[in-house]
Amino acid sequence: MDQTKGQAEAGLNVTLTLRLLMHGKEVGSIIGKKGESVKKMREESGARINISEGNCPERIVTITGPTDTIFKAFAMIAHKFEEDILNSMSNSPAPSKPPVTLRLVVPASQCGSLIGKGGSKIKDMRESTGAQVQVAGDMLPNSTERAVTISGTPEACIQCVRQICVVMLESPPKGATIPYRPKPASTPVIFSGGQAYTIQGQFAVPHPDSSSSLPAPQHLTKLHQLALQTPPFTPVGQSTPAFPGLESPASAHELTIPNDLIGCIIGRQGSKINEIRQMSGAQIKIANALEGSSERQITITGSPANISLAQYLINARLTSEVTGMGSL
Repeated sequence: MDQTKGQAEAGLNVTLTLRLLMHGKEVGSIIGKKGESVKKMREESGARINISEGNCPERIVTITGPTDTIFKAFAMIAHKFEEDILNSMSNSPAPSKPPVTLRLVVPASQCGSLIGKGGSKIKDMRESTGAQVQVAGDMLPNSTERAVTISGTPEACIQCVRQICVVMLESPPKGATIPYRPKPASTPVIFSGGQAYTIQGQFAVPHPDSSSSLPAPQHLTKLHQLALQTPPFTPVGQSTPAFPGLESPASAHELTIPNDLIGCIIGRQGSKINEIRQMSGAQIKIANALEGSSERQITITGSPANISLAQYLINARLTSEVTGMGSL
C-alpha cells in the first residue's frame, strides 16, 4: 500500500483525464440548480469537469487535471452521490444503505493492467480499499473502451480511484482509443396510428418532436407501414379492455412484418418471440413465408390489453433493429 501511495504522490503533478459514465439523474445531481453544484466542484477541486452534450439517457463526465485535483473532484462526486442516496432513503424505509457506485470508462488496452495477472491486481484493490471493482467483459458499443464499476463507501471509492490512476499512469493506453459516445435518447420511438410514441415507465407517451430524433428516412418507410396497422397503446398491464368496443375477453389482431425483419422478432431458436409471449400473455403465431411475398403474417390473440402489450414489445424489437440500437 505504501509503495502504491508513494507512486501516486510522485505522480501528483501529472495531468490525467478520467471519464465517468453517468445516468441522466446522476448528471442532474452533479450539475445542480442552475449549474451551481458543478461550478462549486470545479472551483474547489481545481479540475476541469466537462459533461457531454445531448439528450441522452447516459452522459460522459470528463475530469481533467493534475491527479490531486482529480481526487478532490471524485471525492466531491462520491459524497454528492451518497447525499442523494441518503435523501432518497428518507422517503422510503430501505433496510440498508446502498453503496455509492461510480462507472469509469477506461481504454480496453489498459484493462489488463487493472485486472493484473490472474486477477491479482483487482483482487488487491478490492482488499486494500474495501470497494467492489468490476471490469466489464465487453467493450462499450462502437468504442474501444470498457466500463469499470466501483461501488462502496465514498472513502473506499476514492481510494480505489487513486489506485486506478496509478495503474493508468504506469500503463498508458496502447494504440488509438475510440471513445465511447452515448447514443441520444435510446428510448425507442414507436409508431402507432400515424403518431410517434416514446415509452416512459409503463406508458406510451406521444413523442413531442417526432422529426428530430427519428431514425434515417429510409428506415421510416418500414416503420410507417407497421404504424398504419397498429392501434393506439394503452398503459402496459392494464386489465380493463384496452379499446372501446372490444369488450370480448379474447380477440385477434394481425400484423404483417417484412421478411428481413422477422428474424429479430423470432430471435435465436425462438428466444425473442417466446419472451414476448411470456411478457404479454398473448398467443402469437407467425405464418410461414408465402412464395413471392416479402412479408410474413403475425396473428396475436388474447385480451385487448395482452394484444396491446404484445404489439408494443414487437414494435420495440423492430424499432431497435431498424435504428441500429441493438437488442432491447
